[in-house]
Amino acid sequence: MKKQLTLEIPTSWEDISLKQYLTLQSDLEAYSDDEEAQTALTLHHLCGLDVEYVRKLSAESYNLVKSKLNQFQSPEGIELTTFVTIDGIEYGFEPNLSKMAYGAYADITQYDTIQIDKNWAKIMSILYRRVEKKQYGKYSIVPYDGEIDDEKWLNVNMAVHWGCLFFFVRLQMDCLKGILNYLKEEELPPNIKSILARSGELMQQSLSWPMANLKK
Repeated sequence: MKKQLTLEIPTSWEDISLKQYLTLQSDLEAYSDDEEAQTALTLHHLCGLDVEYVRKLSAESYNLVKSKLNQFQSPEGIELTTFVTIDGIEYGFEPNLSKMAYGAYADITQYDTIQIDKNWAKIMSILYRRVEKKQYGKYSIVPYDGEIDDEKWLNVNMAVHWGCLFFFVRLQMDCLKGILNYLKEEELPPNIKSILARSGELMQQSLSWPMANLKK
C-alpha cells in the first residue's frame, strides 16, 4: 500500500525559522562533498520530508520541490524590520546605534564576526529590546541590562534575521566606499587600498553562500 506524503514547501524566508536554518547549515557543512545528501537534508529540514523518502519521490515531484526552493528571493534585498512581536511582546531595533549602551556594544563585539551562526540569536537579543514608548513616529526601548534571552529569537523567521544582518552589511559597505574615496586624496602605504578593496570583495562572496546551498 502506497503511503501518501504531504509536503509543506516554504516559498519565502518568512516560512523558515532561525532554528531550522542553523540546523540545516550545520548538516550541510557535515556533508559538503555529497550533493545528493545535501539535497535530502534540505528537503528534510525545510519541507519536513524524512530523508528515507527522498529517493521515493517521482522525478516530477522532486524537480517541482527544488524549483520552488530555488525561487527564494535573494536575502540581500531584504530590509530591516524595525519592530518584531514575539509572544505578544513588541521588540524594537536599537533606535540610535551611535548612543548604544557600552555594555551592549561590548557584548556584541565579543563575537569575532557578525554573521548568522550559533551566536546570532544572542546578538538579536541585544539589538532588539522591548518597546517602552511610541510617540510622534519615534520610539524608545528598555535600557540594556545585560540579560540575553536568545531562545525566543530561534523561532523568528529568517526574513527578520536577514534584514538585520544586511542592514549592517550595507552600512559597512557604505563606510568602506567612503574610506576608499577618502584614500584617493591621501598619501598612505600603497597596499592599504588593495587590502580594503579585497575586504569588500570577500564580503560580497561570503554573502552568496546561503542561496547556493539551497540551489544544490
